Amino acid sequence: MSRVIARYEAMIANGELRPDPEQRAAAERLGRLQEELEAVPKRGSVLWRALKGPPPAPCGVYMWGGVGRGKSMLMDLFHDCLSINRKRRVHFHAFMQDVHALLREERKKESGDPIPPVAVQLSEDVRCLCFDEMVVNNSADAMIMSRLFRALIVDRGVTVVTTSNRPPDDLYKDGLNREHFLPFIELVKERLDVVPLNGPVDYRLERIGGIDSWHAPIGEEATARIRQAFFQLTDFAPEDAAHVPTAELDVGGGRTIHVPKSLKGVAVFSFSRLCRQARGASDYLAIARYYHTVFIVGIPQMGPEDRNEAARFVTLIDALYEHRVKLFATAAAEPENLYQAGDGSFEFERTVSRLNEMQSDEYMALGHGASG
Repeated sequence: MSRVIARYEAMIANGELRPDPEQRAAAERLGRLQEELEAVPKRGSVLWRALKGPPPAPCGVYMWGGVGRGKSMLMDLFHDCLSINRKRRVHFHAFMQDVHALLREERKKESGDPIPPVAVQLSEDVRCLCFDEMVVNNSADAMIMSRLFRALIVDRGVTVVTTSNRPPDDLYKDGLNREHFLPFIELVKERLDVVPLNGPVDYRLERIGGIDSWHAPIGEEATARIRQAFFQLTDFAPEDAAHVPTAELDVGGGRTIHVPKSLKGVAVFSFSRLCRQARGASDYLAIARYYHTVFIVGIPQMGPEDRNEAARFVTLIDALYEHRVKLFATAAAEPENLYQAGDGSFEFERTVSRLNEMQSDEYMALGHGASG
């Protein structure tokens, strides 16, 4: 029995997990991969030299499914149990930031194609790369991923294990110049076993049961409670708050929106960034499609002079509601008191109704994605 399976069964026996057939199947696949990777002789050893070159990389694993299905837990379990030195676990967005930084340095040398030397640098001390939350939401990443990962997996023998909220065919769906990204999808299908995790239980949402999603008025208590919800949803340690990844979300038309905190399908924005800047429906739809949970901090009470901000807020909430996005917020007042007078205040009543519904257990239990 692999250490992955032994640890997984111990967690069930201790009541930390419930029996789940899809989780069990994923754990068994990760356990086999652990044994395959550990069976390869250490680099530089006598047995390694006898191989006359690095062995082919074992087939990796692509785990995908909705929020709270245990993907990150299983990958953490695999990484902890994997007894090799050359391994790395990293959030996918942070990894791609590193890649772009290395590419910029290589381009300064003007020595030709920068991707092969970057792949060499990335794989120098890594046999197994573990990514949390593979999501592709900008053309800069999409344009290089096919060539970069072929260099890592095929040329450099790196095994990739990753989680994602989407099946491979839905990565960068409807993205700009997606045809350049399609070879990456084929590479994933060729070199990684695709393992679904879409069981009926949303473990992460169970952990935030009883935590309110709307916090008013704005203040230290509201901030503390919304921080707690963020860390429970993302499994990110509060002491590492300064290192939560950011993102640049492609909203179409060659434009992006900066996401100050972006982790495991959860985004954090200020009201000012979303509604005081010139934003439109396409921006909000991009957010609603890519994130299953959105935190908005600093929602003010609005008056007649804030009619533009109120109109944008209405459009934003419509997009989130129609895609069943979970909303957590700090606000100056309860929804019914946010915008009581001004152009569009009558229409704002529908937004109030939606904001109240979005706090319900029934809404929180809905799966992410466009309704109807």
